[in-house]
Formats: sequence, C-alpha cells, structure tokens
Amino acid sequence: MAERHITALIGSYRKGGIIDQAVDEILAAAAAEGAETRIIFLLDRQIDFCANCRTCTQEAGIKRGPCAIADDMGPLLDALERSDAFVLASPVNFGAVTALMKRFIERLVCFAFWPWGTMGPQVRNPLKQKRAVLVISSAAPAFLTRLTTRAAGLLKQAAGLLGARTVDVLFIGLAARRPVQEISERTRRKARRMGKLLAR
Repeated sequence: MAERHITALIGSYRKGGIIDQAVDEILAAAAAEGAETRIIFLLDRQIDFCANCRTCTQEAGIKRGPCAIADDMGPLLDALERSDAFVLASPVNFGAVTALMKRFIERLVCFAFWPWGTMGPQVRNPLKQKRAVLVISSAAPAFLTRLTTRAAGLLKQAAGLLGARTVDVLFIGLAARRPVQEISERTRRKARRMGKLLAR
C-alpha cells in the first residue's frame, strides 16, 4: 500500500492549546500506521482577504483557478492538493470558526467555476476521493457546540472544496476553563482512532 500523506490545517490563534493537542494525537496515530504527516498553522502564513474579484472563477475546468493575489495561499493549496487526507481544526469564535480559518475558507472560491452573468458558483470537481476529519473546540459543552454553531458546516464545506469527504468530527467542549488546559483521555482516544482512520 502506498504511503498516505496527511496534512493538518490549524486555525487557532494560540499554539500548544486544546486544538494542537488533539491534532498532535491524530497525526501521531496516523504516523504510527505509516502515514507521512504535516502541520500547517494558518497563524504563520500570509493569507490576505479575498478581494472578491472572481478572477479565479472565470476559466472552465476541474483545476482550481489562478488567484490574482500574490501571497502564501497558492503554495499552501499546492501542498493540500498533494495530500491524501486532511485534518481541519479550529476553535469556535462567535459561533463559527476563527477569522484565520474563515479567511482561508473564503479563498477556496478558486475551486468554483462562476463566470460573470451566471446565477451562482459550481464546484469544479464534485468528486470527493480524499478523507477529512474535523477538530472543533469550544468553551460551551460539546453537544451545544454541535447544535448551535456553524463551525462544523463551514469546515465540511472547506473539506469538500478540497476534494474530501468528512469521515469524523471531534467536538471538544468546555475548552476555556483554564489558561492552560489538557485534553481528556477520552478525547485522546477518539483522536487516535481518527488518526488511524485517515491513515488506512
């Protein structure tokens, strides 16, 4: 079996927190199964706001359209397109993903075909041959986060544009009780199961 390449994309404002701990467990389990893993922190990348010029949506074809903005988004998408599976991770801020993650998601419009004069965008490649898992942390209990926020929906949409179907979601609740907080053993176990799932 060929080695699987798994990329984790983290949209947290802080390193070493709840999100990072869960992602580390996922990737460690995947690496133990023989996968090659990589973490990308959006905090470390220059990703500008989408200008809504729609330059990237005008040319037909299944490949993503060329963006007019010269920043780190192009190389980042190159790395993601070479991956077989993804971990998309973000805390919840104001009922959705962080602004870091939202800015990245808005730039994924390049995976849509939307010429001027048409009613709406169409996904260039509707096939979802890759896998993704999502990690979402929140100050609220996990079941409320699942029911009341848009975080999972936004991350699933992003995964789909990247050509992946979401196979599992890890909701981590009560994640703001202390300035420095450890994930529970139960969360670690679920994260490791998710890593094995991505690696197979």
